[in-house]
Amino acid sequence: MSADEFGQDRKVAATVCPSLPQFLAVFFCSFLLFSALFYGGQSIRLEVLPNQCLNECMANDDTRSSLRALLLEKSVRTGEFTLASGKTSDLYIDCRVTAMDPHGANLIGKLGWETVKQEIATRGLDVQAIGGMTLGADPISLAVGMTSASDQKPLQVFTVRKEPKGHGKGKQIEGNFSEGDTIVIVDDVITTGGSTIKAMDVIEAAGGKVAFALVLVDREEGGRAAIEARGVPVVSLFSRSTLLD
Repeated sequence: MSADEFGQDRKVAATVCPSLPQFLAVFFCSFLLFSALFYGGQSIRLEVLPNQCLNECMANDDTRSSLRALLLEKSVRTGEFTLASGKTSDLYIDCRVTAMDPHGANLIGKLGWETVKQEIATRGLDVQAIGGMTLGADPISLAVGMTSASDQKPLQVFTVRKEPKGHGKGKQIEGNFSEGDTIVIVDDVITTGGSTIKAMDVIEAAGGKVAFALVLVDREEGGRAAIEARGVPVVSLFSRSTLLD
């Protein structure tokens, strides 16, 4: 490929990929291709990467846009509400309505698993399971876990009871969790982070290690800082700002 042809390819990619995330994906993949051509690397394998990166980026953008629209339609309400934290707010976000919608669950599974995979790869983690405090975390954890089933190393799914079971083995963690597991903790919405931290306490007491938190919506009211003060990074699919703006 000549330098002129390479430049034309980049112009075409920029035309069909106007958003910043897509532009960055094309730029990065084009850089890889240029490097392969310049240094005589594996050019045949890398020549397909720009289109592959572009397609994946566009698919993720479409998924995010569709999920945002569904959340706004089904889950976001304005008025005067008392939240689980005890605070009053003019905004209520009931993510369960979206997460238990079949289309919403599908979108959460796709976007959630891509986000989790990227975080695992970036941090070099070995993660066995995903779950969080019932009820808000349950449909999200299951959607991500089911989507991960197509991967070489899928995640097992578990749930944390608010209180230990009063009969049988008296367990507080149900499902596929074992002592020593490294896990992704899930919450649907974080305000103060209290429910997420409570679930973390239960998991750590049972011998688990929390790698990071996956949150559907961060209300941006201090929850992220409270969780990260415990040494657990927070990855949110949406924040109040990105959801409403």
